[in-house]
Amino acid sequence: MNRSWYDRNDWYQSDRTELRRPAETAAPPAEQEGEISPVETAPKGRRLTPSRIIALILALLVLISATSVAFSRGGTAKKTDSIFDSEEDELPENAWDFFSQYYEDVQSDHVEVNLKEAESRPDYTMVLQQGDGEKLSLQEIYENCSGSIVAIRAYEGSKVGYNWGTGVVVTADGLILTNTHVLEDSDRAVVMLGDDTEYEAELIGADAVSDIALIRIEAEGLTPAVFGDSANLQVGDEVAAIGNPLGESFRNTLTNGIISAIERGMNYHGRTMTLLQTNTAINEGNSGGPLFNRYGQVIGITNMKMMSSYSSIEGIGFAIPSATVCEVVNALIRDGKVVGRPAIGITVGEIPEAASSRYELPEGIYVSAVQENTDAAKKGVQAGDVITAVNGEPVKTTEDINRIKNTLQVGEEIHFTIWREGETLEISVELMDTNDVY
Repeated sequence: MNRSWYDRNDWYQSDRTELRRPAETAAPPAEQEGEISPVETAPKGRRLTPSRIIALILALLVLISATSVAFSRGGTAKKTDSIFDSEEDELPENAWDFFSQYYEDVQSDHVEVNLKEAESRPDYTMVLQQGDGEKLSLQEIYENCSGSIVAIRAYEGSKVGYNWGTGVVVTADGLILTNTHVLEDSDRAVVMLGDDTEYEAELIGADAVSDIALIRIEAEGLTPAVFGDSANLQVGDEVAAIGNPLGESFRNTLTNGIISAIERGMNYHGRTMTLLQTNTAINEGNSGGPLFNRYGQVIGITNMKMMSSYSSIEGIGFAIPSATVCEVVNALIRDGKVVGRPAIGITVGEIPEAASSRYELPEGIYVSAVQENTDAAKKGVQAGDVITAVNGEPVKTTEDINRIKNTLQVGEEIHFTIWREGETLEISVELMDTNDVY
């Protein structure tokens, strides 16, 4: 059977850099103790013969392949094909076989961050500022704000290499904001200031749903960033990012652009994140870094970009709005986690048109997995179900179901109209706290 419909390349990736050498690839002697360079160059004085050129190309291909694998960890209900253009006769005979490959992961709103936890919580409450006064030039933004940017290396046990990312100074006494995925699976993190001073970090809290984490270092006299209100943004507003793309060689890189879209729903880890879209250059290593408005205020935290292995995609990056950041930061400081967030405990995804026609499925949302410890499982929601309506409202996208769910509270019921093998079922499910589900 022709399986050209199935492509395991992700249609976008979170902006996570894992500088890890594949176990099967031996390091050249000069690199045994050092960092993996994203680009290899010929040593001085060595002639580039045809055989050496071919060897360099092969080495670069190996490096690119390893990097692609490293960046692929992540999504829930993750699509394995970004542009679904297959003919019906190219699809598997069975709908379950199709969806088990098209949506390959199971949702988890929990990630492991094993850093040493701080013994006390900061005395701090984030407040968003309004933009006023004259707008700054890009040079002024860099001069005023680059001192608030730090680099983060997160280590996992005895594994070679580290996760590389960016952080934003929140308080003068060492509170640092970054992305949760920068710290994922790590048990140690080092924060590097602009003057190359390094500090071991302790964990205040990390939230997988929002991708926001707080760490703290024992430092004084840092330059905290000012956080503006993302609610005031409009499409076309000028913005700038400062971060550490691709490794230490490119620390404190400034890029600029505009806000391309507001409230862009992106499916990540099987849930919809509402993000700012920007054409500002965002690359691996920018994760956890700030997106500034022209007043030098942080109005977003960069966390992902659109990527493709088969076509060129430029200028589609995303940032967590500062309004979301503020809410999560204050919850992490208060409780060490975000409580009261409703969860159903199911992994869902949209149904491609070709699959809907091929398998004669109704319009709705496909359920690819159900958490065992949830009311959804207890009430009989099953993998393979198609949710056609929620609380009487037809649904076609994951944004539809999340929008309805987020108007409800933990303990309230949400009502599903479900299609299952030609039958229509009505099932009501009690919403649970995310922390109790995952």
